[in-house]
Amino acid sequence: MVQQEPAGALGLAAAAGEAAAAAATAEVRLSRRRWVVVLLFSSYSLCNAFQWIQYGSINNVFARFYGVSAFAIDWLSMSYMVTYIPLLFPVAWLLDKRGLRLIALAGSALNALGAWVKLGSLKPHLFPITVLGQVICSLAQVFILGMPSRIASVWFGPREVSTACSIAVFGNQLGIAVGFLVPPVLVPNVEDVEKLAYHISIMFFATAGVATALFILVVVVFKEKPPYPPSRAQALIRSRPTEEYSYVQSILCLLRNGNFLLLMVTYGLNTGCFYALSTLLNRMVIHHYPGEEVNAGRIGLTIILSGMVGALISGIWLDRTKTYKQTTLVVYIMSLVGMIAYTFTLSLGHLWVVFVTAGMLGFFMTGYLPLGFEFAAELTYPESEGTSSGLLNVSAQIFGIAFTISQGQIMDCFGTKAGNLFLCSFLFLGTVMTAFVKADLRRQQANLDNEQTDVSRDVHSTFMKPSTTMTSKVHKLSFLLAQVRSFQKTVLPSSR
Repeated sequence: MVQQEPAGALGLAAAAGEAAAAAATAEVRLSRRRWVVVLLFSSYSLCNAFQWIQYGSINNVFARFYGVSAFAIDWLSMSYMVTYIPLLFPVAWLLDKRGLRLIALAGSALNALGAWVKLGSLKPHLFPITVLGQVICSLAQVFILGMPSRIASVWFGPREVSTACSIAVFGNQLGIAVGFLVPPVLVPNVEDVEKLAYHISIMFFATAGVATALFILVVVVFKEKPPYPPSRAQALIRSRPTEEYSYVQSILCLLRNGNFLLLMVTYGLNTGCFYALSTLLNRMVIHHYPGEEVNAGRIGLTIILSGMVGALISGIWLDRTKTYKQTTLVVYIMSLVGMIAYTFTLSLGHLWVVFVTAGMLGFFMTGYLPLGFEFAAELTYPESEGTSSGLLNVSAQIFGIAFTISQGQIMDCFGTKAGNLFLCSFLFLGTVMTAFVKADLRRQQANLDNEQTDVSRDVHSTFMKPSTTMTSKVHKLSFLLAQVRSFQKTVLPSSR
């Protein structure tokens, strides 16, 4: 190991001290625009997620229209996963160097472009064009998936950051839900190829129009950051000198963080199972319930909508309790229970039972997604949320590709129950690994330290004023102590 010169060490220590002092005195204020920003992001994330699953939700229809295999249609969904892996690091570097606005513009623009390209694939022999359009949309996804925790941290205060992250993830989940619901309705399984092309064109035109409108809104509305930092932790990051930050060093720090590495694997296992389940859902349901394409989409919708409720509840719960480790573990265990229930009820012949168990599975499995982002942001502070979220998503894409291909092959050879039990085994492994992740909540500790610094400064200024009466000093001290106790109640329980 190369040791730093003492002068360099003193310089870094002095810079860190100056940054901490600047953060302690910086004005912290919430921007009204923050809700507009997160809702706009959720909207174009929704549109991109819809385009991910719009083929898979009616796999059999598109396979017949283009004259290709079901596995080829599966690859249209898996292209999102393949594209993300090599492009994560360049996009994460851009996010750190150029900020949120450039990434938002690129993501929404590529999303609209891909939607328009798909309109050139309305003939059965033009399958390569629809592949090109889907690949462009998959490029857009690289600029979207790592944003939720970064938007939440840059725009929202410490008592609403988890809720904001959940809302940001909502868009993606709602897009998948719409992708399960709308394509079976807009594109019925008709025999006439010309009629089928007409129905597909309606879906593609509508998607392109919405994606273009959202891109225009991003150009007009989306801002880089609020005028004032929303939290002490964010003020500390803003006060850090630019030259002090190294992207490569940030990645190395993350990869040396044992708790984060455990979380990265467990997040990948859970989300990879979700990706495989979503991609293959149509094939599973049609196998047991022939001709039920619309209900297959509705089952997918049930999974996502119940997951959105779970994500919102868990986000509010985290903002109130800060029990990241405990909440993540409970949700993981219940995801495993839900997957087991779904596995053994799918073949019973009663669709309403499948709806119930799929809803239970979605409540926990889909509800886990924002938990992983927020837990990672806590474990890795002050490293970039975009980088930590990106690494989580790389893990998810790798496991998603492996699980989708493996489960598809298992289903072809041994049936759907064997394929779902394959996913259950990895959810069990993820549950065990989650139990070993320690709740090292660095971001909450930074907020607590800065809050205590503020209180100390206020106490000093109050008691040093000669004109202040003893009664007013006592009242002021009581008020400050109440502030400390209130803040500690939201932070300390999670680390016990």
